[in-house]
Amino acid sequence: MLFVGCNKPPLSVSSTAPESAVVGFENQESHESRAVALALVDYDGLMARVALQRGKIVVLDCWSTACPPCVKEFPQLVARQKKWGDAVVCLSLSFDYEGVGTPEDVVPRVQGFLESVKATHIINLLTRIDADTLYGQLDLVSVPAVYVWGPDGTLAQRFDEDDAAKRLGRSFTYDDVEAVVLSLLAWKNHK
Repeated sequence: MLFVGCNKPPLSVSSTAPESAVVGFENQESHESRAVALALVDYDGLMARVALQRGKIVVLDCWSTACPPCVKEFPQLVARQKKWGDAVVCLSLSFDYEGVGTPEDVVPRVQGFLESVKATHIINLLTRIDADTLYGQLDLVSVPAVYVWGPDGTLAQRFDEDDAAKRLGRSFTYDDVEAVVLSLLAWKNHK
């Protein structure tokens, strides 16, 4: 369960797709017919989504289908969301759009993956700007990365390979993420 970074070569083409665009994907296996939806966001749209969850713990998983460690570990986010329940809001942010074509071009690949891991209870986002620009805005070198915000809206912990190497002396795991979430849940329940 170790995350290992997946660097992407820099790209500089950007998209003008609307931030509010949402694309649905029907879950063929579910009797509930739950849709896996993707909202296209830029940096401001992402931060607005996080801010909307104030009062809850927010876990944001930054990933790409081109990143084998991301794909391998993503089901851990889905499992943890079920375990944590309504006190924690999980968001996933796909960095699959690299600035070539349009964000909509990568939607089938991203939705197919999300459907395969049954990510219906997660807020699924796809960058509408090229991944390299969003990497820069998040001061992120590569995916995978996980951000955890406390109920007060402040960033409690950021997990990425640079941070993990310095702080943990190893790659981070979802057990590390869960430890932060559990400490925030305990803090919230004692307030």
